[in-house]
Amino acid sequence: MELVTIADIRDAAERIKPVAVRTPLVPMGEVWVKPESLQRVGSFKIRGAYNAVAALRPDGVVTHSSGNHGQALAYAAKQFGVPCVVVVPEGTPEVKAAAIKGHGAELVVVPPEQRIAGALKLAEERGLTMIPPYDHLAVIAGQGTIGLEIVADLPDVEVVVVPVSGGGLASGIAAAVKALRPEATVLGVEPELAADAAESLAAGHVIPWEPARTFRTIADGLRADLSELTFAHLREHLDGIVTVSEDEIRHAMGHLARSARLVAEPSGAVTTAAYLSGRVPEGRTVLVLSGGNVNPDLLRQVV
Repeated sequence: MELVTIADIRDAAERIKPVAVRTPLVPMGEVWVKPESLQRVGSFKIRGAYNAVAALRPDGVVTHSSGNHGQALAYAAKQFGVPCVVVVPEGTPEVKAAAIKGHGAELVVVPPEQRIAGALKLAEERGLTMIPPYDHLAVIAGQGTIGLEIVADLPDVEVVVVPVSGGGLASGIAAAVKALRPEATVLGVEPELAADAAESLAAGHVIPWEPARTFRTIADGLRADLSELTFAHLREHLDGIVTVSEDEIRHAMGHLARSARLVAEPSGAVTTAAYLSGRVPEGRTVLVLSGGNVNPDLLRQVV
């Protein structure tokens, strides 16, 4: 299976320059946080979505999303003046749904188990190009630009910790970091209640979890299963994966707000949760905070 290369990731870095914020490394005690919450759509997803649209130049796009990728694709489509349809599952946080519509996309809400099939059906019916949230080489390459920036800003980085859902973010970052600094450890993190990636990597093949299981976690952005493409990347480049509890995620959200002055949605806080719980190896460590699109009531509770 074809995997993303460092050349692909460098090409992506050039394409996304017009829209991507080059996020800093923010000190938090003995570690650094890479706050992708500072992107103009509130998450890292703008990197992959914009890179895919810029590379493919489609006449219209459709996707399925838990929210953040949908926002990013809607924004990218608006920049290129093409229509966008986003299929989201019931229960998507209102802050994410509102942002998708705010960028001019059509929002379609379906039961969780129907979101992929619904997006594929719309692609066929309307002649739209599917830009999936993770199962695409251009999307993975765009996410990998985070790894380029981490190694450029901290050349002697020893540990990079990344959230894992469908695996696009972890695939891209791990590919970049291992190409530039192969001795560094790249560790994935996912919720205990959506630990399909940990189970899949342990078994040696993709093991999907049904939505009834993954939708138990507060981390709404980490409920997707790996694809064969992202599984191949993680098996090649990821050094390990750990899980965190719901209470640990909530605690980490509050800790990031108080200690680093950073807003994190539950999915973005899992790396800090792993670090605070002692599951991250010692060394010069970067924690990737993947997004900050959190409902205000939840943020108030955890802070």
